[in-house]
Amino acid sequence: MFSSTAEYALRAVVYLATQKEGLASSHAIAEATKVPQGYLSKVLKDLADAGIVNSQRGPGGGFSLAREADQLTVLEVVNAVDRIERIRTCPLGIPSHGTQLCRLHQKLDDVIALIEETFGSSTIAEMIEPSKSGTKCIFPTVKGAKAPAAPRRGAAR
Repeated sequence: MFSSTAEYALRAVVYLATQKEGLASSHAIAEATKVPQGYLSKVLKDLADAGIVNSQRGPGGGFSLAREADQLTVLEVVNAVDRIERIRTCPLGIPSHGTQLCRLHQKLDDVIALIEETFGSSTIAEMIEPSKSGTKCIFPTVKGAKAPAAPRRGAAR
């Protein structure tokens, strides 16, 4: 249902939200998020154009979030790279339908509206919190690094 571009953008932004200091290079982002670097460059440009990430060129350059993760919605990220479009008129161009959608297209638009509502009320900060099952996105920070092991049950924290 969602394009690879939208998922790649979300992976990159969630990764940047986990980086608390400095800038992340496109190479580090690509490696950690498993996004092809050439494709990621286009995605990062779109995110920078939309004001979601900051970009700094040159030695020591890289990317960072333009706003705090709790001030950035999933919908903003998705719409920056692959806008979610509502169905406003008959996609088949049937003149008698006009803006009165048939049951199929109305149901599809209802789902799109739910997606917009859910993504619009979900922040990137929420995406880096543990899920109900206790898992969360943990990206490696250096080549070959593995995510830290989850604490064992009953282990001291």
